[in-house]
Amino acid sequence: MTAAPSVLFDAPGPKGRIRHHIYSVVVVVAVAVFLWVLYNGFADKGQFTAEKWKPFLDAEVWQTYLLPGLKGTVVAALLSIVFALIIGMVFGILRLSEHRVVRWVAGAVVEVARAIPVLILMIFLFALFSKENIFPSDQLALAAVVIALTIYNGSVIAEIVRAGIRSLPKGQTEAAVALGMRKNQLMRLILLPQAITAMLPALVSQMVVALKDSALGYQITYTEIVRAGQQLGSAQQNTVPSLIVIAIVMIILNSTLTFVATKLEKRLRARKKGKVAVLTADSVLTDAAPGMDLTGKK
Repeated sequence: MTAAPSVLFDAPGPKGRIRHHIYSVVVVVAVAVFLWVLYNGFADKGQFTAEKWKPFLDAEVWQTYLLPGLKGTVVAALLSIVFALIIGMVFGILRLSEHRVVRWVAGAVVEVARAIPVLILMIFLFALFSKENIFPSDQLALAAVVIALTIYNGSVIAEIVRAGIRSLPKGQTEAAVALGMRKNQLMRLILLPQAITAMLPALVSQMVVALKDSALGYQITYTEIVRAGQQLGSAQQNTVPSLIVIAIVMIILNSTLTFVATKLEKRLRARKKGKVAVLTADSVLTDAAPGMDLTGKK
């Protein structure tokens, strides 16, 4: 029995399928061997003994290290995501402006912001804020992390917004213009509601990136979950278990963010389909002749 042909590539024949199975087995075995060697190396150092995991059962350890770090990560991620969404929406719309100068300036800002590495931007802002005393000393690291993440992720979201709006059918814009809608009404009532639904998967991916990149704040002494895990590992001499716990916490945070965004996307799509169904039914009722039902019978 031959495999069904694919649009992207030709289906492999019997020899090709056997070869692919062999490659898969070799890769799985190689990964398993690597993980086993890695495990044995850490086990020989005593990193997987019960004594190394015991601190995570102590409430004081969580209150001293992990919970403050988790709070720092969530605060920095939420602030940067909110600000990045606002800035991304603004610059994404500006890049679609009919005025050439506005498009060029917005495009230059977005391209420069995307080109700067986030870590370098954090270090630069932290040094600048420290020198100029722009923020209180206990808020310098948070301000640098949030602004750096906002600048970078806002520039990426701007491109997502621009691509999402331009992907919509041009007929909708032409119809709105024919009805006499102003530009702000067209963008606010017609284009953005549809584009946001289409952009949600890409926006969620960028939110996850912002959440993970908040860990770079440890380089400028910002207290977040990774820095807290490293401090706990140094204090308890259980670096590997601490990093494993931190990884699990980050996976839970990212999975929660993705789950909430997926539920929101489904809800928006269901609401959009409901509105389309109502509009279709209203149009049918309007077109039906007086004294007739929807089937055309009196």
